[in-house]
Order: sequence, then C-alpha cells, then structure tokens
Amino acid sequence: MTIQTAEFDLDLIKRYDGRGPRYTSYPTAVQFHDGFGEDDYKRMALASNGEQPASQPLSIYVHVPFCHSLCYYCGCHKIITRHQHSADPYVEHLVEEMRLQGELFDSRRPVDQLHFGGGTPTFLDERQFARVMDGLARNFGLHQGDNREYSIEIDPRSVDKNTIPRLAEMGFNRLSLGIQDFDPSVQQAVNRIQDEEWTLFLIRQARECGFGSVSVDLIYGLPKQTADSFTHTLESVVQAKPDRIAAYSYAHLPQMFRAQRLIRDEDMPSGAEKLALLTRTVEFLTARGYDYIGMDHFALPEDELVKSLHNGTLHRNFQGYSTHAELDLVGLGVSAIGKVGHSYAQSIKLRHDYYDTVDSGHIPILRGVQLNDDDVLRREVIHALMCGGLAEMRKIEARHGIDFGQYFARELEALVPLQEDGLVEMDADTIRVTPRGRFLLRSIAMPFDAYLAARAAEQRFSKVI
Repeated sequence: MTIQTAEFDLDLIKRYDGRGPRYTSYPTAVQFHDGFGEDDYKRMALASNGEQPASQPLSIYVHVPFCHSLCYYCGCHKIITRHQHSADPYVEHLVEEMRLQGELFDSRRPVDQLHFGGGTPTFLDERQFARVMDGLARNFGLHQGDNREYSIEIDPRSVDKNTIPRLAEMGFNRLSLGIQDFDPSVQQAVNRIQDEEWTLFLIRQARECGFGSVSVDLIYGLPKQTADSFTHTLESVVQAKPDRIAAYSYAHLPQMFRAQRLIRDEDMPSGAEKLALLTRTVEFLTARGYDYIGMDHFALPEDELVKSLHNGTLHRNFQGYSTHAELDLVGLGVSAIGKVGHSYAQSIKLRHDYYDTVDSGHIPILRGVQLNDDDVLRREVIHALMCGGLAEMRKIEARHGIDFGQYFARELEALVPLQEDGLVEMDADTIRVTPRGRFLLRSIAMPFDAYLAARAAEQRFSKVI
C-alpha cells in the first residue's frame, strides 16, 4: 500500500477542529452499558478460542492505577498514594483475576502482545511486580519469541537505575516514557516536575538493555506552553532518537476530570496558540526524519509502525496504534477495557468493589457492549480509514453482503464537502484519504458513526485537533 506524505493545511485544520471520538474502539466507550455483564463476557471469551487456539494469539492489558502524585492534566483512572503497601491487596486481587480470566482462554493461545498502563506501572516494587508477572505466566501463554510485543509505560520519576534492566529480564522489549514537556514553568503548572537529563539517560539505558522499541509521550496545549518553549522539548527528544513519538493534544475537560480544575484558565493557550504548537510539532518532527503515522503518532522510517502502515496491517486499539492486527484483548485490573470477539467489556472502576467481586469468584465486569452486524460493518470502515486511509468498497461489500452505495448513501453524501475540500478522494470503488486529510482522520471517520448524532450535544469528546 502506498501512503502519501501527510500535508499540513492549517486553514483546513481550523475549519474542521470540532469535537469527536478518537475511535480506539467502535462503538466507543460511551455506548457501553450495564446490560452486558459477566455471563456475556464468558460466552464471548469461550467462543473466541476457536477450533485452532494455537493460531489465535492474545493481547493482554494490565492496569496499575497507583501514582505517587497527581498530574493535573491526567484523565486516566488513578489512585494517588505514597504508601507502597497500598498496592499489596491490589496485586493479590489482580493475580486472582488472572486465574479467573485464564480459565476462559485456551492455554495454547500465545500472548503476542502485553501492555502495562496506568496510573504508573512502575509504582510497583520489585516484589509486587514479580508477583504480577508470575500470575500472568501461570495463567496465560507468555513467551520469549521475537514476535512478542511486551511493553510498559514508565514514569521517569518513579524508577531508579536498576528498574529498566529488571524489566528487560522480565521479558519486556518495548518501553514508553511519559515526558509531556521539559519546560519548568509548564511542569510547575501541571504538577509534574521531571528531570530532563535523567529522562534522556533512561532512553539510552533502554537501548543498552536491548529494548527493541522506545517511545515517548508528549502533550501540546498544556498551560504556559508556547511554540518556542515546546521546541526545546522537541529538540531534546529528537536528539535521543526514540523510535516513536506520540504528541497528544491536551483535552481540557474540567467538567469531567476533577484534577483538571486545578489548572488555571488564564494559563491555558488560546486556540490559535494551540494550533501554533501543533504546526511547530508537525513541521519539526517530519523535518527530522519522523514519518507521520496518523492521529498523534510519529515514528522513524525503520519502525514497525511505519512498516505496518505501508503493508496494510496497522491496527488501532485502546493503547493507540498497534502492529498486531485484531487480537482478542484481555483487560485486567480496575477500569481496564478488553475486546473479545465482537464485544467490548470494561472492568469495575472502584477498587474496593473490584476486590469484593473478585473475592466472590466473579470476573469484575462493569459494563460492555456486544456488536451487532451494523456495528461490525461500520467498525471495519472506520478502522480502514483511521489505519490505512483507504476503504475499499467492493471488498467490504463482499465480506458483509451489502451494496455499499445504498447502505451508506447518507454517509457518502456527508463526505462530499470533505471531498470538495480535498480531504478525501472517492470513486466507484474506494474512499481514499488524501495527504491533506491525514491530519483529520477523525473528521473523515465520523460520518460512519451511527451513534454520533445522538451524542452531538454532549461535551464528552476532545477536540479533533
């Protein structure tokens, strides 16, 4: 598949900068409901094993909700504490959930993808971490194969010089470091004081320890940021040459996330300043050899994400873009979201409710959704546009037994203005995202979202840019 270089058109970005889903799932989490419960999840999980389980790899997400301090921008589910022993009961219940979940999935299914997120996964000490990894190994098919992608998010403030070597010994081969911004005034405004030299040392150390991919997370649109100040962060990061860079747009939703109310409104960049930050980020990274993957992701040309983009195997899940297509995803821990078969399920969010449910021998499913035929069809179209920038109508018709033009008549009509603006090209067989449209993938995918009109008045989604 030939992917054309993205073309940054500021006027179009201004015009289409509305709100919309990020499409890490379809239907999105807004459609999850408590009518989908443990029995539904078990049924979907058992059916997912298929007739040849050894050829049905798994992906596992482990949520560690603890953090030592509160970052004001954060919208993740977390528990703020400085007491290390607070994680002990969580670890024990997490391991028990692994046992309950492991009984549903055939032991011959290899775990090709493993991701620890949070919170701060490196909040766990060596003993706690060893307990978690042992629980995973006893209940799922962990392996040391070259095709595995075992990744972990680390907060540089929560590790010492021995942490990364230990993680490598445990089998991790991918690392993601949270940076956000090195500017001291920005760090002070969001309550995340982080040493620049130490962070850059950890990137070098990860390479020395054999990590096959190192990525960093940045955020633009934070309080007190300017394009010039953020350029220093970009320069430092690029000199360290991480394989992947995620430059996320800060979604300021204080009505949803209490921590964000601690950010002063007068410190927030204006809309024009935020677009200047985006412009600088895109121009800087692409000029220094990073390819634009989509949404907020950039990668070096030799990285697996770039290869997946070009060969048509790029995938999208709750951790963002992935090289592993359509694996069943098992979510473990409070608030974790999984995808099994044609369903999504989210775990209980409150820690003690989670403990009580696991203690009673039940898988802690809070809510979820089972996809109908229309959901599966629309998910494929949205996925094709978000990941490859190409929806091949005839192939989709053949797989789903529809007439694409009739089924999606309204959606195709809604794309006409986008075609006139040069975001997409349409003919009888394909919808193709143009170089000008690659920065507006969410806007292009949104017409195919059957649920979006009913949620149009809600402020539950971030800005597209």
